Amino acid sequence: MIKRWLWRALGVSAVGIGAAGTVVPLLPTTPFLLVAAWAFARGSERWRQWLVNHPRFGPAIRSWQTQRAIPRKAKWIGVASVVASLAIAVWMQLPPLALTLQVIALVGVSVFLLTRPDSRY
Repeated sequence: MIKRWLWRALGVSAVGIGAAGTVVPLLPTTPFLLVAAWAFARGSERWRQWLVNHPRFGPAIRSWQTQRAIPRKAKWIGVASVVASLAIAVWMQLPPLALTLQVIALVGVSVFLLTRPDSRY
């Protein structure tokens, strides 16, 4: 019983952060909604169904679950966020090792995003 409440709490938190991402620049929405759907699947099927069928959030979740696809707009926002975060790191004059590790991670994220199929919604 406690585990179900913890899964629900994680899901609600992820929905909240994802919803904030619809208005806060550079805060991703879709990854948090995917986490929420995953958590709700373990904590409440009714809440998972609500999220998957939500008119605003549902299409991206269903697209990922059925096709492993990401909307083209989301891909470009993601890559722009990667570039912006790297620019901030350079501007902050982070140590070379930190920059190198960040570049490796961010290139990996960008390659992942850009190699997923485009969703149709």
